[in-house]
Amino acid sequence: MPTNIIGTLRKQTQGYIAFIPSPFPPKGFAFDSSIIKKASEATRLVGKLDGITKLLPDLDFFLLMYLRKDAAASSQIEGTRATMIDAIESEVGANPSTPNDVDDILHYIKALRYGMERAKIDNFPLSLRFLRELHRELMSQARVSQFANPGEFRQTQNWIGGTRPDNARFVPPPVAEMNQSLGELEKYIYNEDDTLVIIKAGLLHAQFETIHPFLDGNGRTGRMFITFYLWQQHFLENPVLFLSSYFKKYQQLYYEKLTDYHTGNVASWMDFFLDGVIEISNEAIDMVDKITSLRERDLMKIQKLGKRAAESAVPIMPKLYGQPIVNVAIIQQWTGYSRPGSQEVINRFVKMKILSPKDKHLKYGQSYIYKEYLNIFADRE
Repeated sequence: MPTNIIGTLRKQTQGYIAFIPSPFPPKGFAFDSSIIKKASEATRLVGKLDGITKLLPDLDFFLLMYLRKDAAASSQIEGTRATMIDAIESEVGANPSTPNDVDDILHYIKALRYGMERAKIDNFPLSLRFLRELHRELMSQARVSQFANPGEFRQTQNWIGGTRPDNARFVPPPVAEMNQSLGELEKYIYNEDDTLVIIKAGLLHAQFETIHPFLDGNGRTGRMFITFYLWQQHFLENPVLFLSSYFKKYQQLYYEKLTDYHTGNVASWMDFFLDGVIEISNEAIDMVDKITSLRERDLMKIQKLGKRAAESAVPIMPKLYGQPIVNVAIIQQWTGYSRPGSQEVINRFVKMKILSPKDKHLKYGQSYIYKEYLNIFADRE
């Protein structure tokens, strides 16, 4: 594919050099046969993933776990050290020594949930306003939100790397050019052309990251943008494709490919992006297969219990797919059982080797983990 002019570097009156985007999309956007072939394979696998997840009787729980996984990976790209397990423990108060930066993951989960409900209930169009709302949920009262101006596009110059614009690795467009570029980006979301949806998703993400319209939180907002765009385009019936773990796995390459994009080598970025869609789709399909096998195996264990014991265990089992770390208080909340009754049910799950004590040295306040299920997700963090 020939080089496209995504923008140029231009010296500013303040002395630093900023990136000035060209009109978007560039005229003559075209991709060679290898990219189109890869895009077709990516599209096929996303369709397979979308179809296979519909067979899960507890799709909402799968989505909850998957967005936790994406939230952890996307936050870790930005320097967060907390993990998905830390986030789950924090949600149930299972670990008093949870790292402070788990807040980053919890805010990302909050933003994703907000966006899913906003899009689903209100049929809200994917727009600059929607992206600002995602950013507001991501950054409001967050651990490092004091300079982020949650929900508002920046009114000052920002930069990437370095301590100031004149020694930065990359300086996004100044405010006036940023606003112009954002307007073009929004129009492109709804521009009906012949570009394949999966390719367009990659272009929108790269262009958004190049514009860098927020003071902070651009990477996380831009990665959410991918999933919401595919969902809004009905490319996905459910938001089951999250690419952050791929971008985290190849983090340095991710940055390099975004640099390739804004220097005009769009094919290099797109090749990397489509590889990610393919890899993550295959991974998620494998996860669904493993969850299905595990569920069948564990339900058979429950069916071998006596009638009364099985009846007390059956309502709990599905909930573990959304909350795989529990304690007695949570079981009480789910079932209305007494504290001793809830502990007895947990003990049955431990005996069946479905749950295991999280901290074996604790005598009181023990939490229990559905480790085999959690590992399906956490092994890929």
